[in-house]
Amino acid sequence: MSEHVHAVHPEPDLVQLLTPEGQRVEHPDYPLEISDDEIASLYRDLVLVRRIDTEAIALQRQGELGLWASLLGQEAAQIGAGRALKPQDMAFPTYREHGVAHCRGVDPLTLLGLFRGTNLGGFDPREHNFNLYTIVIGAQTLHAAGYAMGVVRDGAVGTGNPDRDTAVLAFFGDGASSQGDVNEAFVFAGAGNLPVVFFCQNNQWAISEPVERQSRVPLYMRASGFGFPGVRVDGNDVLATLAVTRKALNDARNAQGPTLIEAFTYRMNPHTTNDDPRRYQLASEAETWKLKDPIERVRAYLTRQTGIDADFFTDLEQEAKELGEHIRSGCRTLPDPTPESVFDSVHVSITDDLRAQREDFVSFVSEVAS
Repeated sequence: MSEHVHAVHPEPDLVQLLTPEGQRVEHPDYPLEISDDEIASLYRDLVLVRRIDTEAIALQRQGELGLWASLLGQEAAQIGAGRALKPQDMAFPTYREHGVAHCRGVDPLTLLGLFRGTNLGGFDPREHNFNLYTIVIGAQTLHAAGYAMGVVRDGAVGTGNPDRDTAVLAFFGDGASSQGDVNEAFVFAGAGNLPVVFFCQNNQWAISEPVERQSRVPLYMRASGFGFPGVRVDGNDVLATLAVTRKALNDARNAQGPTLIEAFTYRMNPHTTNDDPRRYQLASEAETWKLKDPIERVRAYLTRQTGIDADFFTDLEQEAKELGEHIRSGCRTLPDPTPESVFDSVHVSITDDLRAQREDFVSFVSEVAS
């Protein structure tokens, strides 16, 4: 691995370990020992997740999906945070955390099923320790705080057992930080010293509302008012995001309480495929952020400062093509849900009343169809 340099960071409060030019730098509070092969693995994650996003947008434009929420530009924030999780940790996403889902082993077709309307948005969160996508803005932070309360009551924090101690990671955006649910979650987390890390992807825009109209101070500073630390990380730097999130999660597992991470990044695509950002964004703004592309900076590091073989990039390109084909063909063949499936995955054990309702509903649908 090449030698690191001590550099002056573009902002004194911004944690950065890899510059937009692909240069490794050190941060005194967030050292990161990582091999070039591990960095190459993170690069693979970034490329594959962007391919998932690209294919999903194309499918929506072709009428195969009703909607899609793109993560273009936010890959590093999600991959860095997702790879900091341990198997026993629980993640609570919004509706845009496709990169975290990838890290947790969720098949992208499962995510596409939600936006296609074939799986009713449901899967078993316990299978991957990854909760369901949440459309209600900010609600997942309260879900995360409640889960963290359960972790404490189960005695799964601060025991010193690395295979048992558990942390919770809650994702939300800068727009959600203005919601009551998020601030209530902060209150519970701070007062209860809960093992939860709040991960805010500040992509600069709450749909059409710029972040400077929501807060007069940087978002990470809000944490101090609730009694726990906040930190701002370069959200386009996968190494810095990994290091910062890993430390916050370790603190949570060791009963040191919550942390608020503000990943400073940018949404390169519309809020969703139903949005037109040309109505409120300047083209020059996006062009500036393209120079900070999270994938290009890792590629620059790998190609200029490591001995990664060129075959790695060729093989990855082929893997991405195969993933794209899996997504295209798989999406179009997702089976439509049966009418009675709306009753599935609601209760652990179905009650007699619900069983009767399901039978009546199935009979009604059958009669209408005939």
